[in-house]
Amino acid sequence: MPIGAQPPGRRGTVGEPYSALNLRLVLAAFGFVVCGVLSVLLFRAGWTVPGWLLAAWAVVAVVDAVVVQLRRRARARDGRDHSLFE
Repeated sequence: MPIGAQPPGRRGTVGEPYSALNLRLVLAAFGFVVCGVLSVLLFRAGWTVPGWLLAAWAVVAVVDAVVVQLRRRARARDGRDHSLFE
């Protein structure tokens, strides 16, 4: 396997690397769903401190998703739109 910034034949260059914004968006959505559901379950079980911690992580996931979406829109305005799993 060659050692370098980008494997041969792949998109992206050293000056403009390949972006992982779409993967970050999917992971943020997954984190929001998992943390939200587990937070509700912990609140119902009477475990308030872990419930609040997971609720805070769910809020962080929402903020991350908003930031990623803003960056994706800016990238689309520049004409660099990609599909979800590129």
